[in-house]
Amino acid sequence: MGYAKTAALMAAMTALFMGIGYLLGGSGGMFFALIMAAGMNAFSWWNSDKMVLRMHNARPVSGNDPHGLVRMVADLADNAGLPMPAVYVIDTPQPNAFATGRNPDNAAVAVTTGLMRSLSREELAGVIAHELAHIRNHDTAIMTVTATFAGAITMLANFALFFGGRRDEGPGIVGTLALMLLAPLAAGLVQMAISRTREYAADKAGAEICGQPNWLADALERIQAGASRIDNDAAERNPATAHMFIINPLHAHARDNLFATHPSTANRVAALRQMAGANPTVRSRIPVHARGQKPRSGPWD
Repeated sequence: MGYAKTAALMAAMTALFMGIGYLLGGSGGMFFALIMAAGMNAFSWWNSDKMVLRMHNARPVSGNDPHGLVRMVADLADNAGLPMPAVYVIDTPQPNAFATGRNPDNAAVAVTTGLMRSLSREELAGVIAHELAHIRNHDTAIMTVTATFAGAITMLANFALFFGGRRDEGPGIVGTLALMLLAPLAAGLVQMAISRTREYAADKAGAEICGQPNWLADALERIQAGASRIDNDAAERNPATAHMFIINPLHAHARDNLFATHPSTANRVAALRQMAGANPTVRSRIPVHARGQKPRSGPWD
């Protein structure tokens, strides 16, 4: 998504936010929503990485890294032409990963302990390459800001439950109920518009960064199998961040359908397999020390 489309998307989200403010509080509510939107934009821009990492209780990988995760990220970042991002681990059995940060110079990659336990080193390299592609494509800032807006829109819709909207001029109880139902849906639709195209682009670029499309394809299949049956409690508490993960981490609650932001994993895998078949002479770009099958019984956390 280019800068013009990103700007248009942000303008549309701000307008939606202001419209909800108007329904709740008239012109005063609309002005308050505009100020709040500007504040959220600024806060998200400067604090997106810290905010999301804190939501998911991510911990930085220390200098003592016996598993070579930091070295692998450094090698792949070099392949991608990126500065070295910060590396974090999230203590959850669900296999998953995401990237965050306002730009490539202030970015972070986070992987779960479940991901490290369940993937081979090649598959893990494919996942990290995908997340680095998001950073290189400048996806991470807009995705985090979108999560902030979606959460705020949902908050305003819930606020309507207690105050009933503008009782003197409308929308009245019917309008308020509609607001409560449509605002979270609108937030989810905005996230879908962002995430689906970006995931395909990051898959393609990630395959190019690691040099092996099948590594990422294998990883996606394994992550999908794990994420569909293993809960991610932090993600369930913060569903507006679901679109940031490589695979949708939500499935435990009925509301999760509002945040089904990812394209079909089967379609993503098929595109990567096709990419691999079209380039049969592609060679791995991962140094020898980062390759080799990880023992399934070996501790990675």
